[in-house]
Amino acid sequence: MNAKQVIAAGAAAVSLGLGAGAAQAASASKPTVVLVHGAFAGSDSWNGVAAELNAKGYTVIAAANPLRSVRGDAAYVRSLTSSIAGPVVLVGHSYGGTVIANAATGQQNVKALVFVGAFAPDKGETVIELSGRYPGGTLGAALAPPVRLADGGKDLYIDQSRFHAQFAADVPAQSARLMAATQRPVAEAALTEASGEPAWKSIPSWFIYGTADKNIPPEALKFMAVRAGARKTVELANASHVPNVSHPAEIANLIDEAATAR
Repeated sequence: MNAKQVIAAGAAAVSLGLGAGAAQAASASKPTVVLVHGAFAGSDSWNGVAAELNAKGYTVIAAANPLRSVRGDAAYVRSLTSSIAGPVVLVGHSYGGTVIANAATGQQNVKALVFVGAFAPDKGETVIELSGRYPGGTLGAALAPPVRLADGGKDLYIDQSRFHAQFAADVPAQSARLMAATQRPVAEAALTEASGEPAWKSIPSWFIYGTADKNIPPEALKFMAVRAGARKTVELANASHVPNVSHPAEIANLIDEAATAR
């Protein structure tokens, strides 16, 4: 590999969030943005948002959320944020909101939390309970038969034939089919595990969600934003459960606002 190829490879790694140390040096004036996906999705669900943030000069790391348990997933994300020198903006989508709310507790370098169509539970609350507190959620009927695991647990998927309408109605059909095929399962136990003490009680938060979300009722999302004392809440008219896919510019703009707030 010649010198030009080495330089090009290094630039590509930074743009993908893989060369975190080098990227942090290049973007020392900006916080690092850590994106945490939720159930039935993967790190690539943040691709559009990451591209927008890269263009704004941010170092971005899209974490691979294990989707196994609230405590374990939060510990993983906490380890990641602890390894980053400098301030961090922690962003969670859907179940990923529960993860960041737990992961950031006590983390001195996390300066802001951004909840994207996401749960923001209080201590003792569960994803299942919060999603059923208000009418409008239809996820239960859209799930495929669970996969039974060797340890006695269950993995949950959305039925691929229902994925587009349930999860990503404002995403082009072909893209939604690929998202359905590559969806990451969540352990049922993670959705019934009680949250710990949430970081939104001590760290400023921002919320953004779609008014046509079928996984988490919009009234539940609004309730959680108000309860958390959100600095700003953005409602995206007719957006689905995945505004990070369908409205990346709006998501990136809110993250930028959170990152630059004082």
